[in-house]
Amino acid sequence: MKKKFYSNGKLLLTSEYVVLDGAIALAIPTRLGQSLSVEAVEGKEITWVSLDENDVIWFQGSFERNKLEPIAIGDGQQYKEIAAQLSNILQITKVMNPSFLAEDHGWKITAKLEFPRDWGLGSSSTLVNNIALWAKVNAFDLLNKSFGGSGYDIAAAQNDNPILYSRNEENKRVETVRLPWQFTEELFFVHLNQKQDSKEAITHYRRASEKNNLHIDALSEITKEVATCKTLSEFIKLMSSHEAIISSIIHRPTVKKQLFRDYPGLIKSLGAWGGDFVLVSGKDADQAYFRKKGYRTIVPFTKMIK
Repeated sequence: MKKKFYSNGKLLLTSEYVVLDGAIALAIPTRLGQSLSVEAVEGKEITWVSLDENDVIWFQGSFERNKLEPIAIGDGQQYKEIAAQLSNILQITKVMNPSFLAEDHGWKITAKLEFPRDWGLGSSSTLVNNIALWAKVNAFDLLNKSFGGSGYDIAAAQNDNPILYSRNEENKRVETVRLPWQFTEELFFVHLNQKQDSKEAITHYRRASEKNNLHIDALSEITKEVATCKTLSEFIKLMSSHEAIISSIIHRPTVKKQLFRDYPGLIKSLGAWGGDFVLVSGKDADQAYFRKKGYRTIVPFTKMIK
């Protein structure tokens, strides 16, 4: 019997970094996500294939069913690292639910991404949520025990509407919201032609800043105002203030100062600064500015969000 699970991709619009310390964040699920197909087969191995958005294999390997250790993988260091990550996730899942993969047969697993891996839409979080759905374990706990992070991406994977997300040491709060934005036709996403490592970004944040309740409160308030604002001018003002605060926290210049100093509209970093997508305000004609600079992956807001 074949089963299929699906999780949404994500973009974090506000409270990047500081969501780790309890700030309220606004996140949106994306139209593109990742599926996981699982099928019982004869044998005692778990065979795994990962496909990209063009159905090209970017990882394949097999794992021993009981110990869940890699037994046959492709060549190259990248394959070995991915196999080790998958093995770790499966082993953690098995501890969380001992009946997981306990049946006396093998498995054929196919993971299928709908977005390019360097887009930063959550190839890891969608995988974790799909495995959690399959194994019937808590996805937030599985993420925490494997990759770590705030968990906002898991919340986005599980919801089809924008969310306000916050967490403390014991609880997570997820509130779905309807954004009253009448200006989304004047927003688009630009990819910076590189992927940012979330773990490295978190490490930098921890080294650069100590928990500051004033920052947490300020960014939480901005987030709530962003989620209820109705005009583009108000949105730009709020997001520009947000950029300035984050810049002061992590001691890095904003992406606009670094790369697009002469652009007249808003440019807002999303998630870990320095890579993946930025959110931009402007007309369709303004996209030419970025293309001339070599940034050719541009997605309208309305085509990105779910």
